[in-house]
Amino acid sequence: MFGGRTPVLVLSQNTKRESGRKVQLENINAGKQIADVIRTCLGPQAMLKMLMDPMGGIVMTNDGNAILREITVQHPAAKSMIEIARTQDEEVGDGTTSVIVLAGEILTITEQFLQQQMHPTVIIRQYRQALDDIVTLIEGPLSVPVDKNDRNAVAGVVKSCIGTKILSKWDDLAVNIALDAVNTVTIVDNGRTEVDIKRYAKVEKIPGGAIEDSQVLRGVMVNKDVTHPKMKRYIQNPRIVLLDCPLEYKKGESQTNVELSGESDFTRMLEIEEEHVRKICEDIIALKPDVVFTEKGVSDLAQHYLLKAGISAIRRVRKTDNNRIARACGATIVNRTEELQESDVGTGCGLFEIKKIGDEYFCFLTECKNPKACTILLRGASKDILNEVERNLQDALQVTRNIIISPRLVPGGGAIEMAVAQKLQAKATHGPYAAMAQALEIIPRTLAQNCGANTIRTLTALRARHAAHTDANRPCMWGIDGETGEIVDMEKKGIWEPLAVKLQIYKTAVETAILLLRIDDIVSGSKKAGDKDKEPPKPSEIAEGKE
Repeated sequence: MFGGRTPVLVLSQNTKRESGRKVQLENINAGKQIADVIRTCLGPQAMLKMLMDPMGGIVMTNDGNAILREITVQHPAAKSMIEIARTQDEEVGDGTTSVIVLAGEILTITEQFLQQQMHPTVIIRQYRQALDDIVTLIEGPLSVPVDKNDRNAVAGVVKSCIGTKILSKWDDLAVNIALDAVNTVTIVDNGRTEVDIKRYAKVEKIPGGAIEDSQVLRGVMVNKDVTHPKMKRYIQNPRIVLLDCPLEYKKGESQTNVELSGESDFTRMLEIEEEHVRKICEDIIALKPDVVFTEKGVSDLAQHYLLKAGISAIRRVRKTDNNRIARACGATIVNRTEELQESDVGTGCGLFEIKKIGDEYFCFLTECKNPKACTILLRGASKDILNEVERNLQDALQVTRNIIISPRLVPGGGAIEMAVAQKLQAKATHGPYAAMAQALEIIPRTLAQNCGANTIRTLTALRARHAAHTDANRPCMWGIDGETGEIVDMEKKGIWEPLAVKLQIYKTAVETAILLLRIDDIVSGSKKAGDKDKEPPKPSEIAEGKE
């Protein structure tokens, strides 16, 4: 399946124009095949997939989105299935495998209704009704509130999220990193909570050392060294200036040709350049900074002036890194040196330091007073391990963010799926609505399968536990322990999932199934093999009367 240069999942698709039931059944088949590929990647006993990219590099992961991103498929319905894993990852960052498995199962149960000649519109209507009821149930009595300021409660949820990943061996470390990073970048403004992990919590991977050496810096780290070897590399409580302009003479766009009539003209040209650079440096030196970061270049002459003034300069810093430094030390990025003011200088950083790790130099701005940006420094044995640890950590960060924005939880281990299925079956005993309840059971069933338990016996016992539950205002907490396959109380086990993740899984899976059901025709825009080319007649043919 994954042999060769690129993993290609070939899904048969006729080149002829297809329509009606046949297309719907083909779309269902494509969805099922995608779900089957990553079904073994669900739960703590998940297997890994090894993927080879076209360049010969390898990826080892059990992250649904990462696997599907590398697979090449030809069937349009399969492409839309892959798209939902990406959507899930972007929206809530977790549940990418669950959403594909659930969508595949909803499509599978739809097949029987199509074969009974039931119209897709009737099926879709009942699916929509089931989705509305699911959302009402889990937003209401089947979810429980959590105090987002209680670090232990949030840590428990994050731990259960990464329990299915490679990072689970270092779960305490990962949980602390995720909580510290998210708390650092969280900004509450007029009751509105903003948590921008992508821009302000940067993950830096440095091969070497042990995973236990990973940490969240109270500040920012960039892969840069000072421009001149004599500049200071260790400054306490530095004054920092951030620039978005070059510290060098920029020749005009149209000044490609310069006509010099005498020797003095050339000297004058050099003087103009020197005066310009000196003026820029004087503007900077006037504020008495200790460190200058610029996104552009720094000329040799500017380095000379800054070195004389005892200022360390770092050039060609990325725009994203500059924004993080601004948030960490309280500086403002300035576009022109003439506009520099005292208020633009950042004084919130406690330590500027250049360190050599391995073969490369890194600039650390740490011990910041109130940083609103941070760098997560990951250490590990190899690049492959670091890449997988980063993927796992991103999930942990997203889950923490989801709890801070929407502090409600549902029990994990398939417990919430069984509870919802029980409620749906109580409302309808047959038809697509009842079949949706059956589809939800795929999550606990897959968990049991992946850890080698007896699936039928386990699910029957689990159904009985949920049927015996009578408290309408509280979800039944019995689910499957993904490690052993036994039925356990999720509340005692401490396995919880954020409501936002589950809501997104159900909405995305059902909407995708509905979308694929509504397709009754696939029309190819490319020329069909064997067709005669419909080219306009040539002028000579018209003249001969061949048209």
